[in-house]
Amino acid sequence: MINWMDEVEKRKEELIKDTQQLLHIKSLLDEENATEDAPLGEGVKEALQFMLRIGEKDGFASKNVGNLAGHLEFGQGDDLVGILCHVDVVPEGDGWTSDPFGADIRDGKIYARGALDDKGPTMAAYYAMKIVKELDLPLSKRVRMIIGTDEESNWRCVEHYFEHEEMPTMGFAPDADFPIIFAEKGISDFDIVMKIESNTRVKSPVQVLNFQSGRRYNMVPDFAKSSLLLKEEQTKIVQNFDSYLNENQLKGKYYVENGVFFLEVEGVSAHGMEPNNGKNAGLHLAAFLAKQELDEESKSYFEFVSEYLFNDSRGIRLGVNYRDDITGDLTINIGKLSYNLEEGGRIGANLRYPVTNDMTKTKEKLEKVLDEKGFRIENFSDSKPHHVDENDVLIQTLKKVYEEQTGEKAELISIGGGTYARSLKSGVAFGPLFPGREDIAHQKDEYIFIEDLLKATAIYAQAIYELAKE
Repeated sequence: MINWMDEVEKRKEELIKDTQQLLHIKSLLDEENATEDAPLGEGVKEALQFMLRIGEKDGFASKNVGNLAGHLEFGQGDDLVGILCHVDVVPEGDGWTSDPFGADIRDGKIYARGALDDKGPTMAAYYAMKIVKELDLPLSKRVRMIIGTDEESNWRCVEHYFEHEEMPTMGFAPDADFPIIFAEKGISDFDIVMKIESNTRVKSPVQVLNFQSGRRYNMVPDFAKSSLLLKEEQTKIVQNFDSYLNENQLKGKYYVENGVFFLEVEGVSAHGMEPNNGKNAGLHLAAFLAKQELDEESKSYFEFVSEYLFNDSRGIRLGVNYRDDITGDLTINIGKLSYNLEEGGRIGANLRYPVTNDMTKTKEKLEKVLDEKGFRIENFSDSKPHHVDENDVLIQTLKKVYEEQTGEKAELISIGGGTYARSLKSGVAFGPLFPGREDIAHQKDEYIFIEDLLKATAIYAQAIYELAKE
C-alpha cells in the first residue's frame, strides 16, 4: 500500500515553490503583441515553456506544439491517459489586496490569478505524475499531461494540438470541482450587434459619446465607464446617478474633463458560468442610462440591454430559458458591452446550455427576437455539451480513488463551466475545488488553500496510477 499523502509531504516545499513560480508569470492572452513565435502573446508562451522545462528536468518526454500547447509524458503502452491542463488566466481585474501575480502566502493560502484556475491544479497534477514516475510503479499505459494556453478564450490550443497529436484513450482535467464532473453544459459565445439605420441624430439632453464594460465573454464585468455630452444642467443626472447607486448598493463616481461628463460604476466580478454570483457593472450602468433623455439610436441600445438582459441571467425575457435535471438552467452572461457614435452598440454574450437543450432551436429563437429589435448575431461559436455515463471505467476508477483518499462519497455533479475534459470522448473534470470551499475563480483575490493543493496532489497521484496500471 502506498501512502500517497506521505509522498506529497516529502515534496511539499518544492511543490509550493514551483506553484509560486508558475503563478508569477502573467500569462494573459495578448493578441495585439502576438508574433509567429508567440501566437497568443509572450506571457502564455512563457508559462508553457516553464512547464516544459521543469518536465524535461525531471525526466519526462516533452513536446512543444507550435507554442500553442505542449505535453509531458512517461510510461509505456499503446493506450494513453491524458491529464488536460491550462496555464493561461483571465485578466486580473481590479480591487486585489495584493499583487495578482505575486503568489503571496497568507493564512495557509496562495493568492494569485490562476491559483485555483488553473495553475495551482496544473502543478498539483504535475507533481502527481512526478510521484508515480519517481516511485517507478509498473504501468501498462502511457501518461501524458497536455498543457493548453487558450482555455479562457477560444480553445485554439487544443484544436491545434489534436490536429497534430494523439487523442488520449481517457483522461481528466483538474480544472473544476471534486468529486467528479460527469456533465458540462454547452457553451456558446457570440456578439449581439446593433443594426445602424442612419447616422442622423436629433439633439437630446444627454448624448452618449462612449460606453465600455468588460473584457471577456466568460467574466462578469466589474467596471463600466461612459462619457456623455450634457445639453443642460448636470445636477439632474448627478442626482439620478447617486440615487441609482444607493438603491442598488453600488460604488461609482462622476466627474467632468474638458467639458465631457463621465460616469463610472464598480461591480463584482465572477465566473460567467453563474452570472448571479457577481454584479455586472456594465448592465447596471446601461440600465441607468436607459432611463435618461438620450437620442433615439443610443436609447434603442440601452433600452434593449435594460429590457432584455439586465437582471435576467436565465434568458427568460429573450424567450430562450431552459433547464434539465442533468445540468440545470441555461444561463447568459453579458461579458462585454460597448457603444460609441461611430460604430453603434455591441454586446458580447456567453450562453451556457443544458446537455438536452437543442442549441439550433435556441439560436433561431434568439435571432427572431434580436431581428425585431434591430440587432443581429455575429462571431457565433458553439462548444457542444459533454456527458460521460456513470458506469464508464474512468468514472468508476475516480470514484474509488476519491472515496479512499477522502473517506467521503464521490457524488457525480454537473457544471456550467467548460473544461478541456470535453475534448475527450471519455473525459471528466476532477477537482481541485473540494465540497464546501468557496469558488473564487475569476474573482479578485483568487486563492487556493495549500492544504487543498497537497490533498489534490495525492488524489491525482493515486488516480494516475490506478488509470495507467490496468
